[in-house]
Amino acid sequence: MGIISWLKGRLGGSVPLSGSELRLALEDVDVLTGDIYVRELAFWSAVNLIANAVGKCEFRTYLKGKAVREREYYLWHVEPNKNQNSCGFIHELIAKLYRENECLVIEHNGELLIADEFKREAYAVLDDLFTEVTVKGLKFERVFSQSEVLYFVLNNQDMRRLVNGLYTNYSRLLAHLMKMFPKTRGMRGVFNYKALPVSGTEQRKNFDELINIRFKEFLNSADAILPLGEGQSFSDIGSKTYAAESSRDIRALIDDVSDFTSKAFGIPPALLRGNVEGVRDAMDGFLAFCIDPLIDMLSEEINRKRIGYSGFADGTKVCLLYTSDAADDLLCVDLGGCRIIKKKNQY
Repeated sequence: MGIISWLKGRLGGSVPLSGSELRLALEDVDVLTGDIYVRELAFWSAVNLIANAVGKCEFRTYLKGKAVREREYYLWHVEPNKNQNSCGFIHELIAKLYRENECLVIEHNGELLIADEFKREAYAVLDDLFTEVTVKGLKFERVFSQSEVLYFVLNNQDMRRLVNGLYTNYSRLLAHLMKMFPKTRGMRGVFNYKALPVSGTEQRKNFDELINIRFKEFLNSADAILPLGEGQSFSDIGSKTYAAESSRDIRALIDDVSDFTSKAFGIPPALLRGNVEGVRDAMDGFLAFCIDPLIDMLSEEINRKRIGYSGFADGTKVCLLYTSDAADDLLCVDLGGCRIIKKKNQY
């Protein structure tokens, strides 16, 4: 009943759906599903791009000003918990952060775990409390305080809701084009008959089968013959219109959705669309305006919760270092210190 009620709502009616109405509703569902796929493709392409960049970062650990590779380094680089490696952990963290605008990481038996569900009680001058924390079906009965967890918040406004709001009008245009595209390549014709058979008779059953099934198979086949009865005829009105721009219009709208998404994430549109031209400049912009603020937020939360002021003042800290060997240039980005270094240029 849920899907039927939803379909009736889409059709704007309150009466039971007839066969033709149901077919139209299912076509509408197909178009809406395609629209969702476009949104999801753009959204997750952006998230995966960011997660891959963060995954290449080195969580460099310092103990009293000296670089060390001990337990903290191992947690962030090899095995944060027994069921995940560091790459899978970082990708899940970034995906959850952008999907839900927040992510809670708890420590249990020396392991870092990403919470699937939790409830947060916010306070002004006391530690926030996190209850009903659930990880992979395991619900913790204890209450976690703000000072003993890593609680990452992406933005004051939900990124995904913001991006979805941008799609509203474009989704209507995209849905219209996707519905019109097959019509411009379809056959149109007129079916003539002398009289409509009486409902409930064998003649009416054959007539309905001819209209609903055989004609569809005939029109969708490259080579076919359609037997017609006495007094029945079909004439092609030749309405195929092969507009060269129709498919490109759909692609252009999809590219627009991708561009909207990239701007919301702070990603140069060329990177998300996969353009090769100007990729170096686009990569610099990506690191400066998307990855750098994100890493700054991550490193601040890690340092203030796992290191604290006394350790930080003593030179103990976690810095994130992004390295990428591309062509003849060595790109080294010390995101913790907001420093970008190239082979010949430093700024």
